[in-house]
Amino acid sequence: MNANPQYPAGRPLSSTEAKAEAERLIRQAYVTEAPAPSMPTYHRDDSPLPAYGTTPPVPQPDSRIVPQWAAGVAVASIGVGAGVTGLGCGAWLLLQGLASVTLMGVLTVTLPLAALAAVITAAGSAVARARSASTTNVYQGTVIKRTEVTSTARGLLSRSSVGR
Repeated sequence: MNANPQYPAGRPLSSTEAKAEAERLIRQAYVTEAPAPSMPTYHRDDSPLPAYGTTPPVPQPDSRIVPQWAAGVAVASIGVGAGVTGLGCGAWLLLQGLASVTLMGVLTVTLPLAALAAVITAAGSAVARARSASTTNVYQGTVIKRTEVTSTARGLLSRSSVGR
């Protein structure tokens, strides 16, 4: 851009000076750069498309081969994703349940269970006492028990034998 020596740099222009400078720049741009000739830049074809062409259809068999390991990885990924989603939902439900716990709710649930456990323990203790009978063992004669253990160890192997 050519600076106009009539207006020194750093001084603001008045509105009439700015308008005159703008018109001068516009005239200069049209003189140095001629406008491009107007010609269309697109073509629209409105003719109807045929349902099919003149070329006969060609069979296109599906020849993609997926390696067995890739199919296994895909199935495993789906399984892991579903499992993790299930665990996440379970954890969310558990934490939602724990967040809604109050002391009154805990006591309402646990006190009847504790009372039931105490009753069952007392009943079991009473039944155990009733069933216990005193057993007296009477031995007659001489009882001799003799046990001999011999052991041999050679190298890494060892053998033990019990003789009676």
